[in-house]
Amino acid sequence: MSELHFPNLTIKGFRGIRELTIPKLGRVNLITGKNNTGKSSILEALRLFANNADTSVILNILELREEDSDRPKDTNRGVFYMEGMTSISALFHGFPGSLEETNPIAISSMNKSSPKILELDVSEASDVFDLDRGNTVFQGQPVLLERSEPGLALIVKTEEETRIQPLGVGYIFWFPNSHGYPMGTLPSRVPCVLVRPDSGERTDRLANQWDSILLTDKEQDVVDALRIIDSRIDAISVAGIQRHRAHRRAIVRAKGIPRPVPLRSFGDGMNRLFELALSLVNAEDGVLLVDEFENGLHYSVQPDVWRMIFALAQKLSVQVFATTHSRDTVRSFQKAAAESEEEAMQIKLRLIGEDNVAVVTDKEQLEIATRHDIETR
Repeated sequence: MSELHFPNLTIKGFRGIRELTIPKLGRVNLITGKNNTGKSSILEALRLFANNADTSVILNILELREEDSDRPKDTNRGVFYMEGMTSISALFHGFPGSLEETNPIAISSMNKSSPKILELDVSEASDVFDLDRGNTVFQGQPVLLERSEPGLALIVKTEEETRIQPLGVGYIFWFPNSHGYPMGTLPSRVPCVLVRPDSGERTDRLANQWDSILLTDKEQDVVDALRIIDSRIDAISVAGIQRHRAHRRAIVRAKGIPRPVPLRSFGDGMNRLFELALSLVNAEDGVLLVDEFENGLHYSVQPDVWRMIFALAQKLSVQVFATTHSRDTVRSFQKAAAESEEEAMQIKLRLIGEDNVAVVTDKEQLEIATRHDIETR
């Protein structure tokens, strides 16, 4: 079995998490807990970690929570205004009123070979970065700094390097080949795919993921997954003009239906399953993050969906992290975990005062909970 990317996890100073340690993680991990205990924040921290806090990922995280209100929405091709980065304070613990009030974020995981560390802090740009140069390098890519007024900068440290990202109103960068967000040029630590509760509402958004597995064995893995809901499915494709992603749609061929029909015709559950399977095979040798696993999935199919996830996670060396509020999802997870050779963990989050606490239930304990119908959410 391949070594896990995250055998454990410690998060400090991120979002509502002052300090949280999860001492042991498995191949497939289910995160439970009441609202506002930090489930989604753990997924965000893992996403930052996996992508080396790439600026495009930070900005996307802020956008998904509508925390980028100070960023212009009508930027021209190739131009990005860094004004939106001032709202990065939302990532720091305690909702600081300004960037000057932030304390560092630290995310780490200790494996057998070496520690993996990611730290984010804010400092005066003039202290750490030469802003007098007309041209410099940002994330390995040439950029044009049109204004060099001193200000604050985001400092990103890993075990291998330190990067500086100037912040604040007035900084304008040119990113070659960009489309609103800067093109990330940093190599990620590991491939990382996020499945949000509503991210698969339109199948055209999944077109790029489909193109990446086209004419490979992974196509059959996705088809086999869709048969969990409807055994008639024979084949699937994402049809349309590749350069016009918005015009593409997933279509399927099914026994008893004389022509290909849109996947959406089979209901929301099928669409959700398509996204889960497609995202999983695209996360090979990496990490899959699933927020609100149960969304769109009837409880009766969830055991088989979990079995599919366990099987493909093992086959493709993917580490899976999912969140849920659903007891049906927990029970289905427990059943699939009991049948799998892979290590599974359930992480129950609790708030004790202002402290986040993780209660970890391993595979053996999950089997006992299933046998005696013990509530573990």
